[in-house]
Amino acid sequence: MTKEKYLYEELGLVNTKEMFKGAMAGGYAIPAYNFNNMEQLQAIVKGCAESGSPVILQVSSGARKYANQTLLRYMAEGAVQMARKDLKSNIPIALHLDHGDTFELCKSCIESGFSSVMIDGSHLPYEENVALTKKVVDYAHKHGVTVEAELGVLAGIEDEVKHEKSNYTDPNEVEDFVKRTGVDSLAISIGTSHGAYKFKLKPGESVPPLRFDILEEVEKKLPGFPIVLHGASSVLPKYVNMINENGGKLENAVGVPEDQLRSAAKSAVCKINIDSDGRLVVTALIRKVFKDKPSEFDPRKYLGPAREELKDMIVHKNKEVLGSAERA
Repeated sequence: MTKEKYLYEELGLVNTKEMFKGAMAGGYAIPAYNFNNMEQLQAIVKGCAESGSPVILQVSSGARKYANQTLLRYMAEGAVQMARKDLKSNIPIALHLDHGDTFELCKSCIESGFSSVMIDGSHLPYEENVALTKKVVDYAHKHGVTVEAELGVLAGIEDEVKHEKSNYTDPNEVEDFVKRTGVDSLAISIGTSHGAYKFKLKPGESVPPLRFDILEEVEKKLPGFPIVLHGASSVLPKYVNMINENGGKLENAVGVPEDQLRSAAKSAVCKINIDSDGRLVVTALIRKVFKDKPSEFDPRKYLGPAREELKDMIVHKNKEVLGSAERA
């Protein structure tokens, strides 16, 4: 008897189970790139196909509203077909809801073909976070969908996620949380943050190191369990400078050093989220075209270069930072 396909499998997508097994065994992290439009999606798929990397396509609730939930389903299916037919690549592709904040949103995404969802109850009291996460897990697992949750709060602003202060993950809570919820992966707070302004540095100060001591404690409590890092863009100076040189104003934008992310990727961290870096690349290239060619009005002439640069950045991240290149 043939097993009935889950909806996301009909679209050519996979969930994150096998991805994370491979990452854990191989000492690398799966890239999770956020996208809002066609050009970003093309760049992500092309960059990962070119570098032979598995990929998680991430969509926030805000991006889902922006792109339209119906169109988004077919964009994801089209991305898989582009990889298979045009790029001749069989890289595993997952479609993931980033920072889902309600059961209803997670349910809606599962019913529209997402293969993975995040329920973020980190702002709630512990017991409420447990209850909400378990409710999502129970529903998602019936549909073959994997679930990510979060303990600890990241500061910063990105899309519709906003917190003034960080709250580091308490390693003493993680074992109980995972056991009671049945969640498949856990996002923790060890010093990363959302947005392009991750750290407030005084002149001469360097970026503080991530709290690898917390990560090590979590690993001891949850041996072999997939850990996720949010807010892990490096806010590459090349693109910040390009934005500022071409009419933008990004003062003191600082991200997580790539060498720290590479160290994290060699541990139990199986998924690293990157959103702001993609936004910065696109903005930098568009600003440059507008300054160099002020009479340009064809979107293809400024979105095209932005798409190509984003693809190159993704290849760099996969090869040099995440270690996911040639792991598909």
